[in-house]
Amino acid sequence: MKIVIPGGTGQVGTVLDRALTAAGHEVAILTRSPRGEREVAWDGETLGPWADVVDGSDVVINLAGRSVSCRYTETNLRAMMDSRVRSARVVGEAIEAAARPPKVWLQMSTATVYAHRFDAANDEASGVVGGAEPDVPGYWGFSVEIAKAWEAAQEQARTPDTRKVALRSAMVMSPDRAGVFDVLLKLARLGLGGPVAGGAQYVSWIHDRDFVRAVEFLVERDDLTGPVNLAAPGPLPQRAFMRALRRARGVPVGLPARKWMAELGAFALRSDTELLLKSRRVVPGRLLDAGFTFEHPEWPGAAADLVRRVRTARRGAN
Repeated sequence: MKIVIPGGTGQVGTVLDRALTAAGHEVAILTRSPRGEREVAWDGETLGPWADVVDGSDVVINLAGRSVSCRYTETNLRAMMDSRVRSARVVGEAIEAAARPPKVWLQMSTATVYAHRFDAANDEASGVVGGAEPDVPGYWGFSVEIAKAWEAAQEQARTPDTRKVALRSAMVMSPDRAGVFDVLLKLARLGLGGPVAGGAQYVSWIHDRDFVRAVEFLVERDDLTGPVNLAAPGPLPQRAFMRALRRARGVPVGLPARKWMAELGAFALRSDTELLLKSRRVVPGRLLDAGFTFEHPEWPGAAADLVRRVRTARRGAN
């Protein structure tokens, strides 16, 4: 197939590009700073020559949007909103204008759209879409609004001949450097991988190979449209999540962090505590109902596999 990935130079795009290219597909990346022959320049906001790549493609997987790894200032939150909505909108315009539009448009979204909760898991049918919630910072609600606007931009696009799926993705765990798993593994290795603020908040995640397999599954399943949760069926509290990671890495102890310590750490890393403290208890209801099977449904086994792959890759690099 011919597959176009707007915003495909980040961690998730790298995972998809590597796997889909290895599977024999023709992959083109839309990026602001093209480097290779498969990369095409775009600005993520306006139609241009890049739209010719979309015309005649089979699949578009839009991952474009400002990174969430930043301080959640008013300026940065607005940049997150604008980059996601504008890129989704212009991808829709390119598909609408295409003489041969793609058969499917997978639009990245986020599991953050669901409410901060501990009592029950969120699936697509019964999950609670978040908003203004008690006992959490007010700006967390803006993250939910970003997700809702992101999905709405795809939903409102006039693309009747293209099936649309919104990927409500949890954190994608891959062995690549500078990805979220790499950061967590570094914390564990340094002895800092203990519970944060008690560690009761749930962590939702998905193994990189299951993420790729789920994307391939959704491309092939013509009956699936709308929001789909891309998360392993085994979310778990942060304290158990990090305990399993420490065990996989062979680190016996992880120092706990109080909430104020997490705030200092997030400030030092130029990140935000929402990424650490929000309880994301998300399960893949529609994928499971459609017959998708996970290779890595539970975190201890997934963590062990990822640690092994990190060690293999780094031995090979030396």
